[in-house]
Amino acid sequence: MIETLLARIEQKQAVVGVIGLGYVGLPLVLEFARSGFFVLGFDTDDQKIQRLQAGQSYIEHIPGELLAALQRDGRFEATGEFARLGECDAILICVPTPLTPQREPDLRYIKQTLACIRQRLRTGQLICLESTSYPGTTDELAAPLLTQNANFVIGRDLFLAYSPEREDPGNAAFTTRTIPKVVGGLTKSCTRAAQALYAQVVDRVVTVTSPREAEMTKLLENTFRAVNIALVNELKLVADRMDIDFAQVIQAAATKPFGFMSFQPGPGIGGACLPTDPFYLTWKAREYGLRTRFVELAGEINQAMPDYVVQKLAWALNERGKAMKGARVLVSGVAYKKDVDDLRESPALEVMERLLENKALVYYHDPHIPVLPPTRKHRLNMRSVPLDAPLLQSLDAVLITTDHSDVDYALIARHAPLIIDTRNAMNAAGIQHQKIIPA
Repeated sequence: MIETLLARIEQKQAVVGVIGLGYVGLPLVLEFARSGFFVLGFDTDDQKIQRLQAGQSYIEHIPGELLAALQRDGRFEATGEFARLGECDAILICVPTPLTPQREPDLRYIKQTLACIRQRLRTGQLICLESTSYPGTTDELAAPLLTQNANFVIGRDLFLAYSPEREDPGNAAFTTRTIPKVVGGLTKSCTRAAQALYAQVVDRVVTVTSPREAEMTKLLENTFRAVNIALVNELKLVADRMDIDFAQVIQAAATKPFGFMSFQPGPGIGGACLPTDPFYLTWKAREYGLRTRFVELAGEINQAMPDYVVQKLAWALNERGKAMKGARVLVSGVAYKKDVDDLRESPALEVMERLLENKALVYYHDPHIPVLPPTRKHRLNMRSVPLDAPLLQSLDAVLITTDHSDVDYALIARHAPLIIDTRNAMNAAGIQHQKIIPA
């Protein structure tokens, strides 16, 4: 069975199915289709399917023309018909893994996806999870669900592996092909099948002993970042109280050629990974009677940053004889990081919610997000407003929460009466003024 699958992969006759056509799944679709495979893309969102079938992209850095060309060439088809999973030789799972309100893993989408796969499962298929989860998800959850009421033997009749996604939207220096791919299979033959598949579309495949090592790799990567961001966020608060320019401190520390890695403070952390992944680890650690206090503390610090930002704005308004209630505030940048159209877990949304709770009149400007769609946590129902002198002069403050490159910071500096800069955007643009307050 393994040799048949490997031959189909090598000859690019294998049909690749990608479940979840978001910021992780759609780039995988492109790489496999461009490499010569036929790719079936599955999603439960009818609007996404319709747009893809019309050759339109809903992700800024993925051109719709390329998707349309791949469909014309017969390399890609988007569908909501999960009955077609049986056509696939390899199925890659790229569905969301959020947290519950109690900060525990919410694996409903993985479970639903595995149930769909099980209904159409056939011998010789490779199933690979890419969604971030706790160590043990593949062998404790996925394997039993897939083989339930079936006579399949994993490693002989079907192949199961875990390969964590490593997408970084907006980072032109690294692409799906150039980022090394970590793979861990449930058996040696599972690892062999997954390695063979990914080797067709990425420059380097790194194999580990089992899915647990691969799952833990993903959590280590993002916990490392979350903890270090929490560290600079906390030190930022200390520096602010001591009237120290913390941006200068980071720049000076970064000149050390060894033993230091630069992280930047901000209004919180966002994206699909950093706000959630560390808590998958803390939850699993409790099963073993362990408390990851360091990780939990980092999460608390990062989650408190939106409150600090709003307090900083309230203080600055108060110094100018203005209350927060009724203040006209423009939030500049709502994406979770610069130069992308990705809203997932953006701290800017938390900041905006708090401003509205304090009865401020809130507007936003983001050249990458013209309309705020509903998210799992927020229903803000707002549109981006264009930047111009009359608008800026009518405001009480501009709050910079995302430092997009294509925002006219000089225009803001000329006309806004007060600027709260959480991203050091003004300093990076070479603009300094007494009305600019770092936060």
